[in-house]
Amino acid sequence: MRTNIPEKLLKIVDEIDEQGQASLTRLTVLKKWFERPERLSAFAIWVAARAVSRRGKTSGAAAALFLEARILLAGLDEITPKLTRHAAQQLRDRLQDFQHEYKKQQWGSVRIVHNWNLFLVEEALSLYLWHVQSPSHGYKLAAAYCRHYDPRYGESLNGPSRTKLNEIVRFMFTVEALEDERIST
Repeated sequence: MRTNIPEKLLKIVDEIDEQGQASLTRLTVLKKWFERPERLSAFAIWVAARAVSRRGKTSGAAAALFLEARILLAGLDEITPKLTRHAAQQLRDRLQDFQHEYKKQQWGSVRIVHNWNLFLVEEALSLYLWHVQSPSHGYKLAAAYCRHYDPRYGESLNGPSRTKLNEIVRFMFTVEALEDERIST
């Protein structure tokens, strides 16, 4: 079913073009789109697949986790991905253990994340396993996927975020088209 949410994301891209950045909270428009749990689970698996495809230079345990994630995510349906829950939870637990380092700050402990793409896979699997009824978890995953640090703007949506927003828009158009196709058949 076609929505106007992708167009709202494209307006965020325009805002980045005009002002150099946009607030991460602008992505809250996604919550409406994520009200359908099947969209939320599809988005989670899509983000995980995108993250493992951008692994960069890794070796050792990180490379092994990327390979395991790619194997787990291979060949899934775009709209209704079906993961083996046990395998997904085992991988998610290993990802969390891999980056289970905390640093004590004056206001509390802060998790240290050395590999952002592995963190995205971990968060996406958590969403898929336990939070498919929570559009706000989808928003948080989208914000984590799109955000970019730039010293001029801080942590926000800025230049490199444009590409990721456009990728999300293409994903949304694909999902909506496939939903329409399934309804009409």
